[in-house]
Amino acid sequence: YFMIGRYGGPQRSYAAVKFLIYSLVGGLLMLAALIGLYVASANLTGTGTFDYLTLVGLDIDPGLQKVLFLGFFIAFAIKAPLWPFHTWLPDAAAQSKPGTSVLLIGVLDKVGTFGMIRYCLPIFPAASEYYAPVVITMALIGIFYGAFVALSQQDMKRLFAYSSMSHFGFIALGIFVFTTIGESGSVVYMVAHGLSTAALFLTAGFLMSRHGGSSLISDYSGVNKPAPVLAGFFLFAALSSLALPGLVSFVGEFMVLLGAFQKYMFVGALATLGIVITAAYVLRLYQRTMTGPTTPALAGMTDLRGREIAALMPIAALTLVLGLFPAPILNVINPAVGTLMTTIGVTDPPTTLNPGTTAEGTQE
Repeated sequence: YFMIGRYGGPQRSYAAVKFLIYSLVGGLLMLAALIGLYVASANLTGTGTFDYLTLVGLDIDPGLQKVLFLGFFIAFAIKAPLWPFHTWLPDAAAQSKPGTSVLLIGVLDKVGTFGMIRYCLPIFPAASEYYAPVVITMALIGIFYGAFVALSQQDMKRLFAYSSMSHFGFIALGIFVFTTIGESGSVVYMVAHGLSTAALFLTAGFLMSRHGGSSLISDYSGVNKPAPVLAGFFLFAALSSLALPGLVSFVGEFMVLLGAFQKYMFVGALATLGIVITAAYVLRLYQRTMTGPTTPALAGMTDLRGREIAALMPIAALTLVLGLFPAPILNVINPAVGTLMTTIGVTDPPTTLNPGTTAEGTQE
């Protein structure tokens, strides 16, 4: 709030207050649900507790679960953000400094999706399965809504914000299809999104600092001629957001889609169409800003300096290395996801080869 309100753009006060109101509403709903959870634990065990392991093991009435789940879920959906709780994000991103946007979208937003995995699913397993179709629908709407609105944006930072909203739709989809590979993919996607978003906002920030701080796409053209290194990093960040094979974002997105296809074929097919729209706005942004005739005001711009390259290189290296060799993070994620699936009592559906035939080849 203070970083947006103190150091943001001309509309920073509006964006900061909007962010604060959304956060307060979500926090109050979660607080009320947390108090309800404490009372429920007191009724079930005789002693109220906030201990996580104790709460996970409680046999809470399914009807009460549905109510308490909403308090937690809405708070996390606001933080993520998911459609339709997303409207604070474009304003906050547009009015923030690029460094603030990296922190806000690249790091802090993951609290929302992490909270869904860590708290909503294991504490309210029955409610999570009950609301899963609703959340999956929200995720699909978010994927397409975010992508289509990003396609029409004239401001780079707002485009990145709507792009992130679309990506969070994929993450939520992976969480609520309740498959092992989907859950693991959503966590990998969180890591990948943090890296790609950081790279996008940093390269955009370096570009904007060379042209009076403007984030309007129309103010840039032909940047690859005076600043080929900057254009190269911008392309790398854009392709990472696009989930190019060989980059870690592809690993996460592929796992999420595979999990969706495993459980709901139609949902997986719809989500896959969202990738096409992502490619459209990402490549269009690069074409409009980095290629073509160079804007006269940019003809003498300097390329990236050593310290700017030093800030981007670790992000690019992690994006590439984890994309080619994802085992180090999957070896950490998969056991935790396996424990989660056991805790909530969900098993993966059998793989079906054709109607009436299972993977083992026996007729049902």
